[in-house]
Amino acid sequence: MTARLIIQLAALLGGLGVGIGAFGAHGLRGMLEASGRFETFETAVRYQFYHALALLAIGILLHVKPELQSLSTTAWLWLGGVVVFSGSLYVLCLTGITKLGAITPIGGVLLIAGWITLLLAARQV
Repeated sequence: MTARLIIQLAALLGGLGVGIGAFGAHGLRGMLEASGRFETFETAVRYQFYHALALLAIGILLHVKPELQSLSTTAWLWLGGVVVFSGSLYVLCLTGITKLGAITPIGGVLLIAGWITLLLAARQV
C-alpha cells in the first residue's frame, strides 16, 4: 500500500467518522438511546477516528521513509479492523442484530495486530 493511498484512506475514514458521528448524535440519538446503544455507537465512531488519525501518521511516515514498507501491513490491519470492529457495531446499533456482536472482537484483534506490526516496524526506524 502506498503512502498516498494510506493518507487517502485516513481522510476517508476521518470524513466518514465525522458524518456518521454527527448523524448518530443528531439524527439517530433518540433511537439509539431508546435501544440502549448510544454508547456502543459512540465507541464505534471513537475507534474509527483513533485509527483514521493513526493511519494518517503511518501514511506520512511511509512518505518520509518509503523503505518502511512493513507499515503497509499495519495499514491493512487497521483498515480491516475498523471495517469489522466499527462496522459491526454500526450495523448492530442500527439493526439490533445481536449476532453481529460475535464478529466485533475479530475487528479488535485486527486493530491490536496492527499496533503490534507498528511496534515491529519501529525497530527499523
